[in-house]
Amino acid sequence: MSDRLTGRLGVRVYYEDTDFSGRVYHASYLRFLERGRTEWLRGFGFGHREIAGATGVVFAVRRLQIEYLAPALMDDLLDVETRVSDVRGASLAFRQRIVRDSRELVTAAVLVAAIRDDRPARIPDSLRRAIVQGAA
Repeated sequence: MSDRLTGRLGVRVYYEDTDFSGRVYHASYLRFLERGRTEWLRGFGFGHREIAGATGVVFAVRRLQIEYLAPALMDDLLDVETRVSDVRGASLAFRQRIVRDSRELVTAAVLVAAIRDDRPARIPDSLRRAIVQGAA
């Protein structure tokens, strides 16, 4: 994953992220992926609070497919890579991976829905334009 639509976030594994064996607990990866998507959004100049305040739109995970390929361990430094793979009317599709030293540990396909007042809503035009310009 390497282009202007791809965000990268470094994450250190702490004790709280692990299970009794010292390996990253499976649910901790979900938090890492969420942080990756949040920082990806910030990379386009948008924050969740800003979008919600200006447009009433919030984002919620609608579908998540994840594969755990190899474990991460306490004190590891991981890279969370986030790339938008599709922009639809009311959703964004992401491909994400978590790597350590170029070794792929986790892959995920995530569909995030834009919601306003508990109903699907169009992705704000300003965000859509920023993504499209990033792809150019």
